[in-house]
Amino acid sequence: MKNISICLLSFLCLFFISFILFWCGVLFLLSDYVIFVEWELVSLNSSSVVMTLLFDWMSLLFMSFVLLISSLVIYYSKEYMGGDYNIERFIMLVLMFVLSMMLLIISPNMISILLGWDGLGLVSYLLVIYFQNIKSYSAGMLTALSNRIGDVALLLAISWMLNYGSWNYIFFLEFMKNNVEMKVIGLLIVVAGMTKSAQIPFSSWLPAAMAAPTPVSALVHSSTLVTAGVYLLIRFNILLDGSLLGQFMLLVGGLTMFMAGLGANLEYDLKKIIALSTLSQLGLMMSILSMGFYKLAFFHLLTHALFKALLFMCAGAVIHNMGDLQDIRAMGGISLFMPLTSSCFNVANLALCGMPFLAGFYSKDLILEIVSLSNINMFMFFLYFFSTGLTVCYSLRLVYYSMTGMFNSMALNVLNDEGWVMLKGMLGLLFMSVVGGSLLSWLIFPTPYMICLPLYLKLLTSFVCLLGGIIGYLFSNMKIYYINKSLLMYNYTFFLGSMWFMPFISTYGMIFYPIGVGNMVIKSFDQGWSEFMGGQKLYDLLSNYSSTVQIMQNNSLKVYLLIFVMWITYLLLLFILI
Repeated sequence: MKNISICLLSFLCLFFISFILFWCGVLFLLSDYVIFVEWELVSLNSSSVVMTLLFDWMSLLFMSFVLLISSLVIYYSKEYMGGDYNIERFIMLVLMFVLSMMLLIISPNMISILLGWDGLGLVSYLLVIYFQNIKSYSAGMLTALSNRIGDVALLLAISWMLNYGSWNYIFFLEFMKNNVEMKVIGLLIVVAGMTKSAQIPFSSWLPAAMAAPTPVSALVHSSTLVTAGVYLLIRFNILLDGSLLGQFMLLVGGLTMFMAGLGANLEYDLKKIIALSTLSQLGLMMSILSMGFYKLAFFHLLTHALFKALLFMCAGAVIHNMGDLQDIRAMGGISLFMPLTSSCFNVANLALCGMPFLAGFYSKDLILEIVSLSNINMFMFFLYFFSTGLTVCYSLRLVYYSMTGMFNSMALNVLNDEGWVMLKGMLGLLFMSVVGGSLLSWLIFPTPYMICLPLYLKLLTSFVCLLGGIIGYLFSNMKIYYINKSLLMYNYTFFLGSMWFMPFISTYGMIFYPIGVGNMVIKSFDQGWSEFMGGQKLYDLLSNYSSTVQIMQNNSLKVYLLIFVMWITYLLLLFILI
């Protein structure tokens, strides 16, 4: 009862605060109101340490969405993690995770951003290794070390900002953009954002982080850890607009979107498919942000958080009922056994594909139409629309394998929809996944965009989605033919399915080789010449001298006489021989 009360109390507190913050965000948005709080912690002589907080419509709305999702995830965990004896510790870790995200969201100050940023990195490591097995430890180490690159970039940006005499970056953005030297800070912030949001070449940690419990995956991949990088770059959007850095981020975001879409079509692990879809959407956010449409990126960030959390929670319910089985080839016909969960899953999938009037449609359709309207090169245009087709392709493939056909697993099973606690958590997000897009669309864009396109460009989005769905269905339906073909072209399939070899490069590049070099350095210096000529040599010399001194201090006349006689004998022999 104590564990259940902690879950319920956390859920109610977070949900209530989320509700208040949402209405405050709406009020701030409509009245164009910002509160900037400065709180002096320590003042010594002329130096002062000041804690600054920024409350505007963006931070308040984002906080309300993070708290809403985390409250429902904690409520969902009451049943999902019911068999865990340490559920209190789990809830505390999740709350620490959410608190770190809150600190990052409301900070216009680089120092407090670093506190939230490192808090996210540390707690995410603890959550990834939660199940305490070799796979979890490896995934946790990869996650932690990948994120450390971004942490170092952030520390370098903080040290560079000493030039300004303050770490409140929000005052210096215009100056940073116009000053050539200070673009270094922009580059460091972009590197930090790329590592946290798993852009190429730091993408491999994101699917690896699936080793965490599913409620954590729902929270991490929707609104907290992976979106921190996007949110930071939204705050620094002035540095990206119309600059070389922005063009670089556009290319990286587009390639990430494309790579993740291809990888998801060749993956069979249920959670990894959804993780790769998150990576694809992060690439979409990054690329539209680097084109200068930061409000659109933020809009997609919020709508994506809703349906992605729902998608993970539904996947968690299926895995929980399947006895922790995650392979989609062993599923099939789940809609017959779990109709309510399957309905939620399909709604979330359709929202991800951009089905009209669901949450994803309002942001994705607007992004693609803005891309069609913008002055953009053919390569990026292809990446945007081809990746959208791939999204529908892997979503339909996922539904085909898991929901339709015959059940491919154990004959004796307990598949049912009787997990009412999990279902209540999912139904809360189902409502938001349906109405959230239109609600945010009216709030963030009260004046409609005038987008005037030719008919073929207007219908291109629908055509690409339809074509992607058909190809996904055909490939899934031709299982034997498709598997034979993929085996014949095994090298290409392996390359595309393993995220362009990034996990291997990351593992060897960040863990294996550095540790090998470190070992070599230790053997050569610390435990080699340095030890032989340094500490060990000194030890030997001191031991010999102290032994000699000890003999001399024994005050034994017989010993001294013996030594004297030995020396005289030695000298006489030497003289005779010479």
